[in-house]
Amino acid sequence: MREAFAGLTVRGRAFLAAGITAIVCAVLLGQPALTRVGVLVVALPVVTAVVLGRSRYRLALVRTVTPQLVSAGQPARVHLALTNEGRTPSGVLMLEDHVPYVLGTRPRFVLDGIGHGWRRQVAYQVRSDVRGRFEIGPMTVRVGDGFGLVELGRAFRMTVPLIVTPRTVPLPAIPLGGGWTGSGDNRPRAFAIGSAEDVTVRDYRQGDDLRRVHWRSSAKTGELMVRREEQPWQSRATILLDNRLVAHRGQGVASSLEAAVSAAASIALHLSHRGFQVRLVTAAGEDSGGPSLSQWHSRDADLNVRPLLEALAVVELDSRDRLDTSWMGEAAHGGLTVAVLGSVDQRDGPALRRIVHHTASALAVALDVDAWSGPFVDTASAAPFLAGSGWRAVSLGPRDRLEAVWEDLGRSSARGASRLRTAAVPS
Repeated sequence: MREAFAGLTVRGRAFLAAGITAIVCAVLLGQPALTRVGVLVVALPVVTAVVLGRSRYRLALVRTVTPQLVSAGQPARVHLALTNEGRTPSGVLMLEDHVPYVLGTRPRFVLDGIGHGWRRQVAYQVRSDVRGRFEIGPMTVRVGDGFGLVELGRAFRMTVPLIVTPRTVPLPAIPLGGGWTGSGDNRPRAFAIGSAEDVTVRDYRQGDDLRRVHWRSSAKTGELMVRREEQPWQSRATILLDNRLVAHRGQGVASSLEAAVSAAASIALHLSHRGFQVRLVTAAGEDSGGPSLSQWHSRDADLNVRPLLEALAVVELDSRDRLDTSWMGEAAHGGLTVAVLGSVDQRDGPALRRIVHHTASALAVALDVDAWSGPFVDTASAAPFLAGSGWRAVSLGPRDRLEAVWEDLGRSSARGASRLRTAAVPS
């Protein structure tokens, strides 16, 4: 009951004050008729508060977000389904859904009174220009009477996540170097030089179809051998994102870190579309991964790269000073490495050279981070330093288009591959 009386609206409090005033004046002036009017005015908000306070509402809410993963700048739609599972009807419902301020203003709805079994669906749109993981909810419901005298608050604790990934741009196909061009185009050297039988047959297992028995191999080994299904080789790529605080300039969406994250997302999506199994590594050496090779579905590149995009949505600045290269010691990782780097210096040289030594092809997009500090700052790109460490590197400034920079990187890789072929020709 205390909650009900605390829920008196301005109109309800005005009725209560007016009624009490009328009763006091009636007593002082000796007007019994005015007393009855005052009692009626006081009783109206009091009775309403008592009735609402004793009512038991069983409101159920189902909230869905479609889609739950969107790119920055793209809208998502929130659907709300409300039902009344109780037997007590209510008056007017005022709904307010709590959303982070970057998604827009808080949506508010006013619904008519509901009875038992009542259902209603409403929807609204949210959009964010900032990447991140946001919680939508909880929902606040205020139940009011038909006279607008009392409002009682209810809250649903349920929330649903919305993941906003970095902005991406389509990139042109370029020669990546190192002979890595995507799914099915590359196989380990051991597969290339082995016999066909080593690749296409295996031991017979209980339950295998006898029509798959390879009789020639069985005769040679003295045991049943069956033809095995072709095992496509999946090229692998590592995206190294330099998210160190010392390596970036600027703040918020206009910082060099945001440009680096957007570039990493675009490159990851591009490589996934070309059939690569892509993983993400940050300056802390954390492997944000992606699906394992057994879970890889090359026909759905967007689904394959989704875990990586989710990881990029929540990447933050790291306080460490040096790049962690412990991830290179993991087994079964190699192939193509594409680094998106901020500011680097001589102290980063050993780590960068180690990465080059442990990868088949090392490409780098080096952000000209000082250009994010202001228009009058003298800038010096890290690309020449990276080239001296064995990387194929290009520079990316705040006004450069990533597509054009990516094409420049492709031309650099093609020139490097041409020099290698020339050096391999005997004189």
